[in-house]
Amino acid sequence: MEPSATTFAVTLAVMYGVHPVADHWVQTHHQASTKGAYGANAWRGRVAAAAHVLTYTATLALALLLVGWRFGVTYEPVKMTLGLGLNAVSHWWADRRAPLAWLAHLVGPPVGEFHRLGAPRPGGTDPSCLGTGAYALDQSWHMVWLVIAAAVMV
Repeated sequence: MEPSATTFAVTLAVMYGVHPVADHWVQTHHQASTKGAYGANAWRGRVAAAAHVLTYTATLALALLLVGWRFGVTYEPVKMTLGLGLNAVSHWWADRRAPLAWLAHLVGPPVGEFHRLGAPRPGGTDPSCLGTGAYALDQSWHMVWLVIAAAVMV
């Protein structure tokens, strides 16, 4: 398949549109609550993150193939595997939580401070919530990798 802006746009639109479903609806509660585990439970965190990324990537692949079939977009298997694989690795890395927190704090105070926005205070009884800086940075990380993966795939 010859790379084209149209194929890239369709690929990115599908991946962007399916991402929230694959990342939230398909992910199990166990995966969501365990994937960031470290210390004595690090292996459980790695496995939970891998299981999440496997179902996430399968959901993206299925959507790409279905939309591609409907609109005549085909993917070279090697390029599709590379693009989805690159996205999967970046997704797993970020979903382990500590690496993305490290990167946010490495970038500097504005990003590091934003990463802590909405997080429960240490020793406090604040409930955690979905609308945190960590969540926003996680999702923005995933979005940029969707663009990179789509570019690799076409």
